[in-house]
Amino acid sequence: MASNVGKFPKLLLVFGLAAGLVLLALGLLTANKESASASELADSNQLQEAFEKAAEEFGVPQSVLMSVAYHESRWDQHKGHSEVGGYGVMNLVHIDVDEDASGKGISAEKDVASLNSLDKAAELLGEDAEVLKSDPEQNIRGGAALLAEYAKETVGEIPSDPADWYGAVVKYSGSDIKDVAEEYANEVFATIQSGAERVTINGQIVLLKPESVTPNKSTADNIPLRNTKYTGTDCPNGLECSFIPARYEQFSSSTTDYGNYDIANRPYDGLDIRYIIIHDIEGSAESAINHFRNASYVSAQYVIDSSSGKVTQMVRPEDVAWQAGNWYFNMHSIGLEHEGFAASGADWYSEQMYRSSAKLVKYLAEKYDIPLDRQHILGHDEVPGLSPYRQARMHWDPGAYWDWSHFFNLLGAPITPSNGDPDSSIVTIAPNYNTNQPTFTYEGELQALESSSLIHLYTEPSFDAPLVKDQHISNGGTNRINDWGNKAAIGQSYYKVDQEGDWTAIYYGGQKAWFYNPNNQNAIRGDGILITPKDGLDSIPVYGAAYPEDSAYEGTGIADWAKGSALPLYEIPAGQIYVATGPIQSTYYHAKYFNDPATNQVVVGQDEYYQIFFNHRVGFVKKSDVEVVNP
Repeated sequence: MASNVGKFPKLLLVFGLAAGLVLLALGLLTANKESASASELADSNQLQEAFEKAAEEFGVPQSVLMSVAYHESRWDQHKGHSEVGGYGVMNLVHIDVDEDASGKGISAEKDVASLNSLDKAAELLGEDAEVLKSDPEQNIRGGAALLAEYAKETVGEIPSDPADWYGAVVKYSGSDIKDVAEEYANEVFATIQSGAERVTINGQIVLLKPESVTPNKSTADNIPLRNTKYTGTDCPNGLECSFIPARYEQFSSSTTDYGNYDIANRPYDGLDIRYIIIHDIEGSAESAINHFRNASYVSAQYVIDSSSGKVTQMVRPEDVAWQAGNWYFNMHSIGLEHEGFAASGADWYSEQMYRSSAKLVKYLAEKYDIPLDRQHILGHDEVPGLSPYRQARMHWDPGAYWDWSHFFNLLGAPITPSNGDPDSSIVTIAPNYNTNQPTFTYEGELQALESSSLIHLYTEPSFDAPLVKDQHISNGGTNRINDWGNKAAIGQSYYKVDQEGDWTAIYYGGQKAWFYNPNNQNAIRGDGILITPKDGLDSIPVYGAAYPEDSAYEGTGIADWAKGSALPLYEIPAGQIYVATGPIQSTYYHAKYFNDPATNQVVVGQDEYYQIFFNHRVGFVKKSDVEVVNP
């Protein structure tokens, strides 16, 4: 990355003076319905001061510390909700072992000390790791302490010249792959050269002044890095793409304790590839590549860089990556991880990234016959859990600032009114992304207004009415950017049940939900199958997977504990109508043992399901429970 100018158009790089940033910050913050308090504005240089203090305390050049933080988080304080597990401004990593990405119900113990930079930083400071997660100043001190430690390891002292910190920055990347680690360090030093300026999502004004520094790359000579020259990537022509394989290894004496993906032969083994899942990493591309190379129980088929649009393939599309937190979707999907954070996606989702991602999606969709529509090109935030417990804990990326309209335009499948019945009762959410700027909060802070793909849904046709609430979100019904229970996204389709003045009502999550829609500016005519519970049924269950019935497992030798299991998530009351695709045959992929593909089985059931947009997430209903109604 030679320069950051033009890389992130939302960044405030056009302002050469901190005073200009102050004025812009005031304008952005007061543009919301609620203004930031005077005390918050008075503290708007607190983060800048934290960098200055930490740099002095640990002898790290401020330019190096700030540039590393810029590439890790764009100077935003994050709580680390993705598999990559990075926390805070310095994106310090702590990995918790759970079933999150695999969706297989794995419960395993493993040693992830090599990944946990948060724990090492806390040890260096003599602080509780929990403090470093939540306190930006201590988080920055932790990152500075790590850099200082890495400098001692690479050059034997704390260097005074910023150029001699190149090796320390290579180590901070966390990668043992030469190309990945050195590219990260090169980008950090390029940003030192060009400088950067930003108002963070919490209103902090941060300025890294340009500084002419030529990195001393010999300081990385003693770091054991591996060359990984792999060929045979599954990418379209003209796309910069390399292959660095995710780790596939048994992690303990148990043959069921392994990662980070499953061997398959899709679609020739009977598992059709039906979906492409759009993720963001909640971190840098380097952090994802490093994470998937370790014993982390998570992977994705592809990782896409923000600045250049460069693609790194890590799992063959034929194999099942552990990426969606729902085993059914893992079985049938390809996962694309995009560099960035959902809460500040406008600063990460670059044009280069959109174009590379769209080119890759078009190629994969053609190869595997995946429809280019919003029922099959899904955000991670639209993937349901397999139980009520998991539903509440599923991720919300790529979030509000992923431009679905632009993405589908690049795919050559624009989200436009259907050619069907002009009086159709199906509506597709379609506000103008550029002018749609709903109010969001994040981590207790009001966010600056940004263009968004999401609209809010209310219990009544009024802005004074409460927002709808999902029954599985205990603190839901809010305008928090990660409260997905009351937000509809561009391209999602629902049944229109009512209209009052400028307000349209849809069936959403088992309830009647209203959105502001003057002159149909936020929705267009849609089409599709409409389903409703069969006559005589008071309600029907909604599931997070289309798994087979128990009798389908007879004669397979698959134990009861290893069968596909999805608990009902919701109920659809009698009379409600939802937009569906399908029907689809029920399937389950039994893959429980390391490197033993002979024991892997695809189980096909007799049960059929319809897929619906039930709320913000998709769901499945049994064909036997519903009847199709005319639009």
